[in-house]
Amino acid sequence: MTSLAHFEKVAGALALPGKAVIDGQLLAAVSGTTFDNVSPRDGRVLNQVAACAAADVDIAVASARAAFNDGRWRKLSYRDKKKILFKLADLMERETESLAVLESLDVGKPIANALSGDVPQAIRTLRYYAEALDKIYGEVGPETQDRFSFVVHEPLGVIGAIVPWNFPLHMAMWKVAPALAMGNSVVLKPAEQSPLTALKLGELALEAGLPPGVLNVVPGMGAEAGRALALHNDVDMIAFTGSGTVGRLLMQYSGQSNLKRVSLELGGKSPHIIFADCPDLDQAATHAAWGIFYNQGEVCTAASRLLVHEDVADAFLDKLLRVAEPIAAGDPLEPSTVFGAMVSSEQMQTALRYIDTAKKEGGVLRLGGNRTRTETGGYYVEPTVFDDVAPEATLSREEVFGPVLAVTRFTSVEDALRLANATPFGLAAGLWTRDVSLAHRAAREIKAGLVWVNGWDSCDITMPFGGFKQSGFGRDRSLHALHKYADLKSVSITLL
Repeated sequence: MTSLAHFEKVAGALALPGKAVIDGQLLAAVSGTTFDNVSPRDGRVLNQVAACAAADVDIAVASARAAFNDGRWRKLSYRDKKKILFKLADLMERETESLAVLESLDVGKPIANALSGDVPQAIRTLRYYAEALDKIYGEVGPETQDRFSFVVHEPLGVIGAIVPWNFPLHMAMWKVAPALAMGNSVVLKPAEQSPLTALKLGELALEAGLPPGVLNVVPGMGAEAGRALALHNDVDMIAFTGSGTVGRLLMQYSGQSNLKRVSLELGGKSPHIIFADCPDLDQAATHAAWGIFYNQGEVCTAASRLLVHEDVADAFLDKLLRVAEPIAAGDPLEPSTVFGAMVSSEQMQTALRYIDTAKKEGGVLRLGGNRTRTETGGYYVEPTVFDDVAPEATLSREEVFGPVLAVTRFTSVEDALRLANATPFGLAAGLWTRDVSLAHRAAREIKAGLVWVNGWDSCDITMPFGGFKQSGFGRDRSLHALHKYADLKSVSITLL
């Protein structure tokens, strides 16, 4: 296994990207200002990154619009588009280790996860949409004697993609790849906490031959660069993953500007239901633990609410704790680490406040609950489990976005389904049962965009991803994602 020393050497040798990628050039912010990019691994400043604002967004959007209008990408043949996107995927594969180290340094995630998950999945996503771009067919209208009608998909134009910090490269690719595949130009705004892999992606795209202006990357603060992008009258769509608070602002900005389309994925408070006839308590316990503790709980589909039938609750919780107790925070660059740092001091403090609130509201602390590895200067919180959490408790209702599990017991199927739906969110859910009829019924009755039976997070790029209720609207992944980056145009030709 490659060692910590190896990855520290790679990190030390990397030229960390810090300039915006606009119109085929690497540029400082117009104002000349930068911001500190801090690593959650040890609280140290990694580098200075261009603090783009409205002036930079104006230039990037103008570049993207010019590229779209003159057709340098939009009018390329399918074959040429594929060749460039596959070249980009190949370059990303060449840079897998560097991208993984950048992601680990920037976000605090274990290097093993970045190497085996984040980077390869981003590459697979790009290749999937590169292969799919010539598989989107129009429609022929009903036959008539005097008219021939058909429907075509037309790219929207300039897409503003605003992506989160928990899976920076992977989430960026969920939006950039289908948008480019449909022939759009993109202005990508990475989270200020995690700009490095997005900036590297912009550089690799130019090396792959993507024409200047087709993919621009503007780092900066959300309140400045993100707001300017969302209010821009020459942006045709905002594709966003992040918080509900920001999602609401983006809808307001759409109304205040040009009524641009908005696609929102806003997180969740996902229920994980263990029915009394669970087919394998040990396997379910493993899924339950990693459903909440993977990526330090900083996952929009985190299984943060564990609903367990009272008949198996004690036995199941014992199994869960046996899985969770060995999970300890470690150095993100250490290959054996499975649980890393939280992305920022702010996010760490948020998780600790929720833990304190859960204690005050009567939750029974069964595991963790503390900051750890304080000597490193990094932002680490122990895997934490609360039992007997009331359905009305804060921990049952609000998204922590951290490694904190709320366990609630139920008495019947009806009780479980009521609890599962007792949330304003509706992103994901999971359930374990031997009863195929119950599986179908529960999957239909749970209000969520993704429902997994006898597993957690058990799907891939081929299936659509998105939520119900306040988890947002619009879908990433699958062929459906391509359609949201296009307009339908009906054409009817009168036969003279």
